[in-house]
Amino acid sequence: MDLEKHPRDRSGTRVDLHKRRDAGPPVPREPEVSGGCLAVAIRIPVRIIVLVLVVPVRMLWDALVVTGRFMNGALLRPLGRALLWLTRAVFVWPFVGLWRYVVVPVGKALGWLGTVLVVPLVWLYRHVLTPVGHTIAWAARGVGAALGWVYAHLLTPLGHAVRWVLRGLGAGLAALGIGVWTVVAWLVTYLVVVPAVWLYSWVLAPLGRAIVWCGKGLVRLVGMIVTGIGTALFWIARVLLVLPALALRRWILTPVGRVLAVIGREVGDALGHAWRVAGHISLAVGRFLGTLFRWIFVEPVRWTYRSVLAPVGRVVRDTVLRPAAEAARSAGRVTRQALAAARASVRQTRADVRRMLFGEPRQPRPVDRREPSGREARTLGSRTTALTKD
Repeated sequence: MDLEKHPRDRSGTRVDLHKRRDAGPPVPREPEVSGGCLAVAIRIPVRIIVLVLVVPVRMLWDALVVTGRFMNGALLRPLGRALLWLTRAVFVWPFVGLWRYVVVPVGKALGWLGTVLVVPLVWLYRHVLTPVGHTIAWAARGVGAALGWVYAHLLTPLGHAVRWVLRGLGAGLAALGIGVWTVVAWLVTYLVVVPAVWLYSWVLAPLGRAIVWCGKGLVRLVGMIVTGIGTALFWIARVLLVLPALALRRWILTPVGRVLAVIGREVGDALGHAWRVAGHISLAVGRFLGTLFRWIFVEPVRWTYRSVLAPVGRVVRDTVLRPAAEAARSAGRVTRQALAAARASVRQTRADVRRMLFGEPRQPRPVDRREPSGREARTLGSRTTALTKD
């Protein structure tokens, strides 16, 4: 058993003394603004005002929800089903019928036609075009062999002779070019390169170093001026803009923001609470109106139907409708019998008139097909067949 009592903090949790000693000094906490007098002073009026404003909105919302459900079940869903059926009848079924009764038979016919046409084309390729192609290839190989012999025995020696002549002319021209190149290179070296090197080493290089040194000094001077101006502008902006902005944020905007945060949080909580309370109020009002409608309209209509209309309907059915139906059925039966008798007499009269005008019809002669009748058929106990009884 744990006989040592552990202290508890404000939230009710147990605190270990050893851990609390080792943890060091407690960290100061900022006071909560939500539990102060400002929140308590704002909470109740805001909740009352919000509840008064939210109850009509919630009741209107519940009425719209009920109306929407009724419209969905009674109008929109049947209308959607009708539109779906109409869409299928207009867009889907014609294309299905077109595919099934037009495209597929036409495709099969085209496939059969392709099969019928492909077989002659294959025969033409195999027995006509292939031998012709082989003949053309054999002729081309013969022409290629002739051209190869001409190239090897005529054009190749002629090409070697031309190359030897051109090689000799090239060697002479190369020697002449080397001499000219040497003279031109010596003149360019001592007339252009040497003066240019001397001009670069003794004139352009010192002048460029002097220009670079002056540019570096000018850049440093401009950098120092810009740095000084930037530092001055920084401190001016800090003193005139940043420090007042920090003071405004710390001493005005932060407290106002905390107050507005408390007000916003309370308004949000009030809206949620008022929405839930308005839901219960709307439910109670809806049940009351439903009960009132049932007792004012539904129950009298039900009582009238059960107590007045149903007995009157039964009496009318038993005393009027059923005898009238029996009489109608009897009259229909008598009418059908009279019509049948009239048709029979008309048919007999027509037969008598035809007999008087054209005589008796010819009777067909019986033909002996030697087919066994039912009584003369073979039985299980007899030893003869129907064909051997004669």
